[in-house]
Amino acid sequence: MPKPSTRDQIFDAALKLLSEKGFNACSVQDITAEAGVPKGSFYNHFESKEALGVEIVEFYGDRSNLRDVLANRSIAPMERLRQYFVGLNDMIIGRGFEQGCLLGNFSAELSDQSPLIRAQLARVYGKWTTMIEAAIADGQADRSIGQDIDARALAGFLLNAWEGATLRARAERSREAFDAFMDITFRKILS
Repeated sequence: MPKPSTRDQIFDAALKLLSEKGFNACSVQDITAEAGVPKGSFYNHFESKEALGVEIVEFYGDRSNLRDVLANRSIAPMERLRQYFVGLNDMIIGRGFEQGCLLGNFSAELSDQSPLIRAQLARVYGKWTTMIEAAIADGQADRSIGQDIDARALAGFLLNAWEGATLRARAERSREAFDAFMDITFRKILS
């Protein structure tokens, strides 16, 4: 297996540390120390820590294998949505409620601080909403999901509600917020 490039080492170290500690609690020195490279190497590969943050948001937004479930038309739409949200919940629970969703964490921490990261977050949230919307639209087409709310609006609401449930689950170190989200979403909102 080839040795990872210095850029990849820095990126991987940043992804780990920014997920664990947050953006502001992590310095370029922390990232390069974690990567095992000299601090000067950072600026050979990234214009700034903010530019790296933009790349991290893009990567995080595109990497989830769970999103493949949303697009899998061999699975009934309601079941796609259920599997997707169960998978997200299990990911947060499996981390002991310590990391949450990097997108939600960055939104809370950086929205007022970094216009570049805020814009990237908005793009990723838009793509994420579109994927959820497609599964909802399929369910509305086959009448397994109610048609009284526009699929786009419903997708945005579910994403917002899940991010809120994630914040509360982290604060309480409990899955109760996720259980309530799942119950209300699948028993009332989507039915």
